[in-house]
Amino acid sequence: MLKNKIESLLFIAARPLTVKRLMEVCDVSKEEVSKAIDEIAAAHNDGNHGVRVLRNGNEVQMSTSPDNAKLVQDFLKDETTGELTKPSLETLTIVAYRGPITKAELEQIRGVNCSLILRNLLMRGLVEAQGEAGDSQTTYHVTMDFIRFLGIANVEELPEYDKLRSHENVVRVLEMAGKQKQDEIKD
Repeated sequence: MLKNKIESLLFIAARPLTVKRLMEVCDVSKEEVSKAIDEIAAAHNDGNHGVRVLRNGNEVQMSTSPDNAKLVQDFLKDETTGELTKPSLETLTIVAYRGPITKAELEQIRGVNCSLILRNLLMRGLVEAQGEAGDSQTTYHVTMDFIRFLGIANVEELPEYDKLRSHENVVRVLEMAGKQKQDEIKD
């Protein structure tokens, strides 16, 4: 059902999606997308839900209800100011040394789904995305805040940057991840 697809895309997107992009992803007409957005908005914007659908011209985004702004703000403050988890640090390191990198490449290196970790790093302002949300060609790279926080002028100043970024090492990591995954399947 188109409405369910668009609602899912709006939910996972870290930024507004254009009507055109929704048309492309769902392979439907502008009218079908507009109708589905209207139905989703009508269902969520009645004041009885924790999320709303926002529209600005041809862009659409799902957002939290203004009634919950303080709660959400406090929660996000805790989420974005606490220490990074080991998986978050691993992901951030890979993005720093291999960026720009796609989510698929990142997941191949780590061997696990990185959606939530990337979303957290995006919210913290440590990683930026380039490309349309939900697009397989979206790439991720570290932000100026990340570079400034480390006190370096650019990512090339990271320890052993050339060695760790080299193709040979990445191939080895990918091969090891593939072998590990095959071993897990066998067990």
